[in-house]
Amino acid sequence: MIFRKGKISDLPRMMEIVKQAQISIGKLGIDQWQNGYPAEKIMRNDIENGCSFVLTADKGEIIAIASLIYNDEPSYDKIYDGAWLSNDDFIVVHRMAVGEEFKKKGIASRLLREIEKQAIMKDIPSFKIDTHEGNIPMRRTFESNGFKYCGRIFLPDGNPRVAYEKRILRHNKILKSAGL
Repeated sequence: MIFRKGKISDLPRMMEIVKQAQISIGKLGIDQWQNGYPAEKIMRNDIENGCSFVLTADKGEIIAIASLIYNDEPSYDKIYDGAWLSNDDFIVVHRMAVGEEFKKKGIASRLLREIEKQAIMKDIPSFKIDTHEGNIPMRRTFESNGFKYCGRIFLPDGNPRVAYEKRILRHNKILKSAGL
């Protein structure tokens, strides 16, 4: 598998994965991603700004997507009913999805590990992420990958999300020295 920046030529497959995720989330009975988000314009903007990433299978097929942002998530400025584990620099992931045919194969966990490697390479000691409270499959993925529940945040439109953080500082030196 290869983790790389997304390209404009990837956009059709990325939007296919988004549509699959919208259907899958809708079946959970929650409103996350049900209002046309993320639209193609947002995905294109992520690519143009260099924050869009894809995970590809051995033959190059895109199997998962994510957008990475460093230290810039205004919704994370205030957390309710809890607290962040740190106030350090952080990487945050948005618009994370796995192709339907690749679900339940550990791909989401692999994607999270690849994103963590990006943080390590930049000496970022914290990995923050959020999801809808009812998105139990995603919450389980976070928790099984070492993320700790920290509380609730609110999106700019007022919708609440459950927030998680994983401290990665203690691993940085070991992993960097191993070339990861």
